[in-house]
Amino acid sequence: MQDAAAVPEGPGLSQGERFVDTFVAPSKTFTDILRSSSWWLPFVFILLVGFVFNVAVDKKVGFDTVAQQQIAANKFASERIDSLPADQKAAQLHAAATRTRLTSYGSGVIILLFGAINALLWWASLNFGLGAKTTYSQIFAVWMYAGLPKAFIYLLSTVLLFAGVGLDNFDMQNPLGSNPGYYMDHVSGLKVALSFFDLFGLWALVLAVIGCAIVARKTMTQAAVVVCGWWLFGMLLLAGVTAAFS
Repeated sequence: MQDAAAVPEGPGLSQGERFVDTFVAPSKTFTDILRSSSWWLPFVFILLVGFVFNVAVDKKVGFDTVAQQQIAANKFASERIDSLPADQKAAQLHAAATRTRLTSYGSGVIILLFGAINALLWWASLNFGLGAKTTYSQIFAVWMYAGLPKAFIYLLSTVLLFAGVGLDNFDMQNPLGSNPGYYMDHVSGLKVALSFFDLFGLWALVLAVIGCAIVARKTMTQAAVVVCGWWLFGMLLLAGVTAAFS
């Protein structure tokens, strides 16, 4: 890692070259982050993919249906809604659909917030746990580029939605059959846990390990302990919360 992590000389890669190299030569992208921690292109790309996906959901499934599915998956929310008079129930369902639509179209803010927290955990673990001297902005850039493979989930889901495939059992939280959790009928902690073993998600996980190893100048094993450790923690946390409320 010491040689690979040397700060590159010269003009470095363009944002477009970094974008392409993330898929074909990831070490080049992450080494270039040592020169510049700019991350605007992957963020813009993710925003565009997310917008098109949300349009497809809005047109082909409807956020009313999505909101009803989310309420049905939460036993406490479902019991509360079902106990209301018909007019209040309709109003609550409409409000839930509106919140779901706004949250979905405003997902860029959620992405930045989640990325900020995730990068902070990685950065703190690498610097204070393993003695690295990387910067927070570098780790955030790693997180942003490493997450690019996940965009394929929403690109492929968009194609399937416009083709009319899978509309009856559409799941906003897990829209593509690239993980074993997708094939479970009922929402449960196990379904959420299995959804973490997604083809594109695991690809992103491997990229994150490579990126953190290069930027933090640590071995792949050390980077994997940090990145996969927090991935495992997130899986267990979400699975536990889902099990408690489903």
